[in-house]
This record gives sequence, structure tokens and C-alpha cells, in this order.
Amino acid sequence: MNDDSTKCPWPTSIPPSSLTPFIKAIKSRDLEALSRLRHALRTPLNQIIGYSEMLMESAEESNITAISVDLKRLHTAGGQLLAIINDALAPWKIETGKIDFPGMRLDMRTPLNAVIGYAELCLDETRRLQNVDQTKDLEKILVAGQNLYKLFESDAYPDQMDTSPGADEDGATRNLAPVPQTPAKTLTASTYFGVNSSPARHARLLAVDDDGVNREMLVRRLQKLGYIVGEAATGREALNRLKDSNYDLVLLDILMPDLDGFETLEYMKADQHLRHIPVIMLTALDDVESIVRCVEAGAEDYVPKPFNAVILLARITASLEKKRLRDQEQDLLNKLQLEQEKSERLLHSILPKAIAERLKNGERNIVDSFIDSTVLFADIVGFTRIAKKHAPKRTVQLLTDIFSNFDRIAEQYELEKIKTIGDAYMLVGGVPTSRPDHAEACANAAFDMLEAVRLFNRRQSLDWHIRIGINSGPVAAGIIGTKKFSYDLWGDTVNIASRMESRGLPDRIQISEATKRLLGTKYEFEPQDDIDIKSDQLMSAFLLNRHPA
Repeated sequence: MNDDSTKCPWPTSIPPSSLTPFIKAIKSRDLEALSRLRHALRTPLNQIIGYSEMLMESAEESNITAISVDLKRLHTAGGQLLAIINDALAPWKIETGKIDFPGMRLDMRTPLNAVIGYAELCLDETRRLQNVDQTKDLEKILVAGQNLYKLFESDAYPDQMDTSPGADEDGATRNLAPVPQTPAKTLTASTYFGVNSSPARHARLLAVDDDGVNREMLVRRLQKLGYIVGEAATGREALNRLKDSNYDLVLLDILMPDLDGFETLEYMKADQHLRHIPVIMLTALDDVESIVRCVEAGAEDYVPKPFNAVILLARITASLEKKRLRDQEQDLLNKLQLEQEKSERLLHSILPKAIAERLKNGERNIVDSFIDSTVLFADIVGFTRIAKKHAPKRTVQLLTDIFSNFDRIAEQYELEKIKTIGDAYMLVGGVPTSRPDHAEACANAAFDMLEAVRLFNRRQSLDWHIRIGINSGPVAAGIIGTKKFSYDLWGDTVNIASRMESRGLPDRIQISEATKRLLGTKYEFEPQDDIDIKSDQLMSAFLLNRHPA
């Protein structure tokens, strides 16, 4: 993992008291170090501008007019400092080495003194009014301004006299009196949107920044706008929080120890559970390369620090709206997938899987011939009499119970259920997928069906009986219907199997000679009287028994 503290000779949150590392970076044209210098200078500005905006809103809401004018002047001075740094350390100047650091230091002096001076004036007033919350925020602004001012107490330029109005003859810098600034009307998030007007104010946001002051200011700003906000100090902590809780959006700083913002974003986009959470990058590194890298890594948007609260809120709102639409689209896709799965399950329950796949692939007239197959019919004995003894609902429940067991048996032996006709049950082996043991599979299924009826009777306290008939031979099979599909069989093989069942005995399995030949010596057979099949055509029949154990 990359540790940013090893990449830069100064902290990224609080500027150092010496400018020497900065000057070395300028002289060596270390582009990465100079970009980090820009970040180090802008971090306290983020605090100055952010807290002053919140204080202005708070003063307006509380009708505290005593400090309103000075707060606006403080905020204006912070904006001037930001403009100076942006111009002096513009990416093109860093790349070409055309950085006028003494000029930047000179230009910053007046607005910086204004920040410190007005912060002190406002502090005196809030302490007098015993307003604890505003006092704490002003103290944070004052500390940020003083940290920034420490940069200009350096002796990094011993050979270069500072001839600004605030310099002594020996070049030493002295404190300047605050210079009044013309108040500027500041457009804030709450005045633009309204404090509670965010369209997704109940959304859960995660603010990630290693600088505690920046993070606390951002969290408070977002909470004031109605968002539910969590926070994390490192990229690794952010990933852990994202896995433990549901968040709608992440505000992610780039320059952090442990995992930086780029690495954290890459981890998120590689995780299938986190990749769809929108990420807005917050950083002072607003050079084109960083912006491109953020977008390529999957960031939803990018906001430079110190951020404009109106722009930030607008981009949060836009990102949340995009997420809402994506979530809605995903929800519809999931519902569509579920409905498709239901349709496929229904189709497979009506048709053999192989036939259903052919239908899905566009085939319509599906008719096949099978030379070798075995057809089985099972019928409940005396069902008309049974139905009269029970209410219709009870009769259907009992039929469902027993036929569900038959379905399980058919599935166990990989046989295809064709249909039920009233109290009759029909299945086939070797159709629609050929198999050499189709007769044996049907015979074993028949014995299991007899056992299923016996258990059914014991469970329901009934005395039902079934006849089973089996025949083997060629059949034609195919789809009937264009809207309500049905897979059915035709041919003499089917008719003979039905006649074997109807002329059979209760709780016995009657088979044709064709089936007997296929079963060979694996079972015992009891010859029966010849059966009249059609037009005085007689056919041999046998009762099927298992071999004695």
C-alpha cells in the first residue's frame, strides 16, 4: 500500500513552519511535490471558507447581526486567498516552472491578515454572547489562518528582502492590522436550495477525509442539509464501513495515508457489492491528470477543495438522482428476471425441458418420431364412486397429493410426465430424449407408484387402488396449440398402453409382450388372457412382478 506521508516532506493537513521543502520542490521542479504544496495551502482555506459559510448561515438564522458583516468580510478574504493560490500555483505554472512564490506570498498577506483579524473580532463578540458553538467554529478558523500565516515567517529567502508594506527593514515579517474588505454577497447552499429542500435529504452519505477538521466541517454541512452522514478517516476504514452499512453516496478525499482516494475508489469498483455506489472526489489536486484519473477509475463527479457548497450540493443531488434511476432500473431488471424465471419454470412444468428450449429458440412446428419408447398409464379404480363420497375441494386435494408423488417418481427416474386426464396419469420413457433403458425405468417407476398409493392410503386413512398399464414401441410426439401449448403422444403404442391399463387388475402392473421382451429376465411375468385391442385383434398381456428377494 502507498503511504502518502512518505511521498511528501510535509504534512498534507497542517502546513509546516518552514518553506524550505517548498523551495526545494520549486527549484527541482518536482511536479508531484508541488501539487502537494498546493494541497497543503488549500487545506486550511477549505476550513476557513467552509466554517465561515456555516457561521454566516447560523448568524442569519439566529439574527445575530453583531458579527454578520465581519463574517462576510472574513469569507470574502478567504475567497481572495483561494484565487491567489489557484493563480500562483496553476497546473501550467507548475509544469513550466513559472512559479512566483515571493509574489504569491506578497499577494496573500492582506487577505490573510483580514482572515485572522476578523476571526479575532468575531471571537470576542461570540465569547461575550457566550455562544459556544459559534466560538468553537471561529477558533477553528483562527487556527487555520494562523497555520497558513506560519508559512510566511520562514527564513527560506535570506537573500531576498520582502519589501511589502508589512516588512521591517531587516526583512522580517510583522503582523499587520486587519484591512477591511468590501462585503460580498455569498451564495450558500441553504440560501440556494433551502436548508431542508434537498430532494433526497434522507440519503445516507459517507464523508472520507483524513483531516479531522475538514471532515467535521463537511459532515456538519451535510447534516444541516438533511442528509444522514457517516464518516471515515482512512480509505480502509471507509471500505469497512461501506461493507457493514448501506450508503447511497461517498465523498472521498484523494490525499490520505494508508489507502489514498484513488486506491479506495479502485477497491470499491472491483467489489460487486460496492461498485454501484456513486463517488464524488474531494481534493485540492484539481489538475487535469487527477480529474481524468478519477473519472477513468469510476468516480461519479469531482469537486475541488475548498469546495463551493452550492456546487457540491448540486452534484450530490445529481449523483443521488442518477443512483435512484440506476437502482430503479436494476430493480426493474431484477423483477423482469424473476418473471422470466417464473415463466420458464411454468413452461418447463408444462413441456419437457428440451422442447421448451426449442420453442424459446424460435421453433414452432415441433413434431418428432421415436422408434423406441415406453408409455405408462395409471388410473384410480372406481374414481367416480370415490368422488361422490367427498366434496369437490377435498377430491382435488387428494388427487393433488397422490399425483404430486407420481411427479416426484417420474422426476427420480428421468421420465417425462405427459398429462393427467381426470384421475388418469400418463408418462413416457425415451421421449423426448432417447435412452436404452426406457422400459426398465418405467417398470421401476410403476412399482414405486404402487408403493406411493399404499403410503397415501395409510396417511389419509383411505382405501384407494390403481391400475397400471405399460406398452413399448414407436410413437410420434409434438406440440399441440399456438397459445396454450401441450406436448402429447400419438400412435398405436399409446392406445395399447391405455388398453393394458383399462383391462388390468387393481394394484397390479399389466404390460404388453413388447415391453416384456425389453425387460428380459430382470422381472417375473404372469401370463394373462389375451386382450382385445381393436376390431377383434387380440394381444398377449402379462402381470409384472419383482423377482423374489
